[in-house]
Amino acid sequence: MLKLYNTLARKKQAFKPLKRGYVGFYACGPTVYQYAHIGNLRTYIFEDILRRTLEFNGYKVKHVMNITDVGHLTSDADAGEDKIEREAKKEKKSVIEIAKFYTKAFLRDIKALNINKPSVLAPATKYIPQQIAIIKRLVAKGYAYETSAAVYFDVSKFKDYYKLSGQPAGKKLIGARKEVVVDPDKKDPIDFALWFKLVGRFKNHILRWPSPWGMGFPGWHIECSAISTANLGQPFDIHAGGIDHIPVHHTNEIAQSEAAFGKPLARYWLHGEFLIMGKLKMAKSKGNFMTLEDLVKLGFDPLAFRYLALNTHYRSKLNFTLEGLKAAQNALNNLKRFLAYPENSSLDKRDKENNSLSLYEKKFFEAVNDDLNTPRALSVVWKLIGDRTVSWKAKRALILKFDEVLGLGLNKIKPIKIPAKIKELAKKREKLRQEKKWAEADSIRKEIEKMGWIIEDSREGTIIKKSKFQNPNVK
Repeated sequence: MLKLYNTLARKKQAFKPLKRGYVGFYACGPTVYQYAHIGNLRTYIFEDILRRTLEFNGYKVKHVMNITDVGHLTSDADAGEDKIEREAKKEKKSVIEIAKFYTKAFLRDIKALNINKPSVLAPATKYIPQQIAIIKRLVAKGYAYETSAAVYFDVSKFKDYYKLSGQPAGKKLIGARKEVVVDPDKKDPIDFALWFKLVGRFKNHILRWPSPWGMGFPGWHIECSAISTANLGQPFDIHAGGIDHIPVHHTNEIAQSEAAFGKPLARYWLHGEFLIMGKLKMAKSKGNFMTLEDLVKLGFDPLAFRYLALNTHYRSKLNFTLEGLKAAQNALNNLKRFLAYPENSSLDKRDKENNSLSLYEKKFFEAVNDDLNTPRALSVVWKLIGDRTVSWKAKRALILKFDEVLGLGLNKIKPIKIPAKIKELAKKREKLRQEKKWAEADSIRKEIEKMGWIIEDSREGTIIKKSKFQNPNVK
């Protein structure tokens, strides 16, 4: 049984979809004004594991992700500049060029990390009519009000505003949303913008659309409500994102969607923890971030970062260091080496009547079905590799099955055939060993090593392996 930690319920719950065999899954995507940093990418890896686990459990998954190409300001509240417009000025490009360039960069990153592309990748600018329609409903139902600068959601009208974060309603602790007041007619600092008008600091905003409240552009939060409902209906099964979305973005999504339509937005809310570097969460605003390209330039396989992410549970902070990444790279290379260079020994009949294979499979899927416990799942993989009662061929087949969830691209590793000359020398060496001609046998071992192969002797037989491993992902 698949169990997931539901932030809304504050506990692990058995997963039961709204429709049998089908899962509607929404995940918050990137704001395309800069390259995604590896903290962002860790969240997308967790969401990919979630999707793969759902699919392995037999569900058909519709995975929807937004692309924020308008409306996300330099604070999570309603202060600051539009992030994309700011970057366009900095790079002396159009906002369209910036959005397209960084969307392509994001897609390259997720491909390099073997993250499955969402079923629907939805730019916010393609859903302006749907966003306006929801705002109109909110105004008509008394949940929103208009000022000379914007249309705001009135948080005081939505009694369950803090149900996701668990924040007591009386405290109004808004964290990152402390802001410079830019609209004196705004009733409360925690009221959030649904639509900005082209006045004041936004007088010259480049992206603009007509609306019942005049020319303007949407706030950040409304796009996710519009895109998710348009593609998945309301309610849908799962909404996921980073833990930083809980107090503001996801809280606002729930408020505006449920106020507009009078029913829940999503049933399960899943959140990935921060990636930490130097005691601080990785963030572009803090200047302490690395991109996937940075790691590649340092000589790392992108999938080594994926392996590193899998080695820490998604709800635990990941303390990123280059030493940790090197260890992940070595572990991944060892795993690929095992799959690439088959053991050639008398052990290949070991699993004829071996029940341990089904036990390993059971343990692996118990791990991933227990709230995506990938560290425990990886430990099952390594225990399987070390099990001398199971043949290499059976191990390989089962590990490739596991990789349908892990997503380490192991199916690309093709077994390398041991040359006939090496097999012949190994056979000759074994004969000499049986005759106790140790010096001659050792001479053949050295000859084999010079040819790039090594011999390992065990109680069960002789094993031939390649002495060096070239990462197939590095050209």
